[in-house]
Amino acid sequence: MTTFTAGPLLLGVRHHGPGSARAVRAALEAATPEVVLIEGPPEADALIPLAAEKDMRPPVALLAHVVDEPGRSAFWPLAEFSPEWVAIRWALEHGVPARFIDLPATHTLAWGNEEEKRTAEGQQGQEQEEKGEKEAGASDRSVDAGVRIDPLAVLAETAGHDDPERWWEDVVEHRGGAGFGADPFAPFTALEEAMGALREAYGVGGHDRDLVREAYMRLQMRAAQREFGDEVAVVCGAWHVPALRQKTTVAADRALLKGLPKAKADMTWVPWTHRRLSRVSGYGAGIDSPGWYGHLFAAPDRPVERWMTKVARLLRDEDRMVSSAHVIEAVRLADTLAAMRGRPLPGLTETTDAVRAVMCEGSDVPLGLVHDRLVVGDVLGEVPQSAPAVPLQRDLARAQKRLRLKPEPMERELELDLRGETDAGRSRLLHRLRLLGIAWGEPIASRGSTGTFRETWRLRWEPELSVRVAEAGVWGTTVLSAATGKAEADAVAAHALADVTALAERCLLAELPDALPVVMRVLADRAALDADVGHLAQALPALVRSLRYGDVRGTDTHALTDVAVGLAERIFVGLPPACAAIDAEAAEHMRRHVDAVHGAVGLLGEPGTAAPGGIRERWHSVLRVLTGRDTVPGVIRGRAVRLLLDDGELGQDEAARLMGLVLSPGTEPGDAAAWIEGFVGGGSGGGMLLVHDERLLGLVDAWLTGVPAEAFTDVLPLLRRTFSEYEAGVRRTLGELVRRGPGARGSAEAAASGIPGFAPDLDPGRADAVLPVLSLLLGLDEAYDDDFAGVAR
Repeated sequence: MTTFTAGPLLLGVRHHGPGSARAVRAALEAATPEVVLIEGPPEADALIPLAAEKDMRPPVALLAHVVDEPGRSAFWPLAEFSPEWVAIRWALEHGVPARFIDLPATHTLAWGNEEEKRTAEGQQGQEQEEKGEKEAGASDRSVDAGVRIDPLAVLAETAGHDDPERWWEDVVEHRGGAGFGADPFAPFTALEEAMGALREAYGVGGHDRDLVREAYMRLQMRAAQREFGDEVAVVCGAWHVPALRQKTTVAADRALLKGLPKAKADMTWVPWTHRRLSRVSGYGAGIDSPGWYGHLFAAPDRPVERWMTKVARLLRDEDRMVSSAHVIEAVRLADTLAAMRGRPLPGLTETTDAVRAVMCEGSDVPLGLVHDRLVVGDVLGEVPQSAPAVPLQRDLARAQKRLRLKPEPMERELELDLRGETDAGRSRLLHRLRLLGIAWGEPIASRGSTGTFRETWRLRWEPELSVRVAEAGVWGTTVLSAATGKAEADAVAAHALADVTALAERCLLAELPDALPVVMRVLADRAALDADVGHLAQALPALVRSLRYGDVRGTDTHALTDVAVGLAERIFVGLPPACAAIDAEAAEHMRRHVDAVHGAVGLLGEPGTAAPGGIRERWHSVLRVLTGRDTVPGVIRGRAVRLLLDDGELGQDEAARLMGLVLSPGTEPGDAAAWIEGFVGGGSGGGMLLVHDERLLGLVDAWLTGVPAEAFTDVLPLLRRTFSEYEAGVRRTLGELVRRGPGARGSAEAAASGIPGFAPDLDPGRADAVLPVLSLLLGLDEAYDDDFAGVAR
């Protein structure tokens, strides 16, 4: 049995490994060192006592960021099953000092910034043949020239395994709580020997930056030995152990550290998630299955049986039939698979195969749910209020508590009724955070209502948002002041008029009364200088939408009205000339602008707004001008006719006359096809218009059948694009009408054909058939009576 006598006790671990964590705890219990040194940034030493707080719940991470540039940051995540976390907790529980000994974050952050600059410069000078090469070690921001090696992969391959994860599970994670047998130090001795052989064979293996880190760690070890003697325990990555055991001089180590760049950094604890510990999230923490590892660490005994019980509970919650017999059979199958594969215990591969076969009936769909919810998981850690935080973070935490809006790692939808004070406050907070670039929530379309009093948000709190909060702290100490400062700066920096109007809309949504005057001043200046009708048309809809918020939010929007009306008037004057003599692509863009302006004018001219009452009439006059100018592309003329028809400003007979003129033989087929696209295409419901107006359908049909063969190929793409946008039912009905020919609809032949919906008169029998269901929906006492039937008809 190996014993701990003199000299530093080097405990080489795998970060986030439950087996390593158990072995570290056993070794510390056996050795009882006077001080515990841990791989991590020494600026966080003052934060170590917070790990003992009752409100501290892993997974958490140490966050370091440059004071003047919060976006330059780094994380050191720790889970409950991380050996470093176990070492911290052991030290706190036993009253033993704990210290971090890795390279300070002040150097790490500055070093990373210099490497990014060098990388960018190197990429500019790369030859074309090197363009596809990847820099080794990009996953941990290294720019080492050598080829990086994965120590676990090399050891697994040497042992005859093709899967490093499975090999590590077999030799470490599935061992008992005391490590290898009864000797608490044996696993660390074995790993040190293995890493020593790897470093001897491969050198630093592309880990050149580690030489500097290891030099600093050796200096810290010497300092601890001078203070506490030889009873020093060091918990670090197994790769570093041979280097820390190496005999070097203080002068040599200090020489490696000379001239390192510096950056002033702040540190704190932030919540983390299991999902961010996994590779599937893009964060290369070295484990694929944090939920599984957390289970292995927490299970006191019978881990496979307890795991299968968790899986069964999850599947039952999803309304899948899983019985106790399924659990028993899955455990037996996992044990059998492990025995057949020569593994000491069933690992994640065996349990997954057993769950797929027994509980999921061979389907990967429910298995995907198990992987997402359990194997990876969405556990979100907690950090005590006493942890250092920027003032903005504290204000956000107070707002979250006041509004009962708790950050959660699971994606969820939140329905808000803006007529209530709490929901209105939640909406303001989420909009302010979005303006600050803190994308906690994303607005989505409401399924239950189209009213302006309702909002729907998709929420998900990601750990990286803590960095965004720190970055946003430069704009203010509260969410309101920071959002106001950011909005004012964005208004001044905006180049496009549409960007400024969109910002005005966001200011109203976020209720930023102090920022709105600045934004409005910039908006007025930009609108006065911009003569591009397309830019004005892009800007108007957001501005008009903003005018509607006063109904529910109680926001004074009168300041926007003059700007909106002025934009509209300039569009009315400039639109007809802007639509003349343009190509097909520009015409399509202008058609979308016409649609947007039409919708905006509809809102602007509604009762209750401060806009002049005749603004709709002036817009209709502009549309009439567009319909009659031959120099205007057909797609715009057709859309203008359609919009006038929809607003009741153009009769059916006049619309049919205009269509007849366009579809006459004297018009070029391409221009006629574009007119049709504008009139009945573009998602405007034109298919139903043709279904219900047989004259228009007949005109289109007659024109299409008369298109010369040599021109048909040119117009076919336009027609295909137009009619392919219709729903399947609309296309089928149009086909039936065309097949029967003009005039057949409503005739005796149509009625006799048995096609539903085309009889000349009401069918009382079919009408009465819906009354029982309608009565049930209305909650009437009787199924229906004669009076009700008469009213329904």
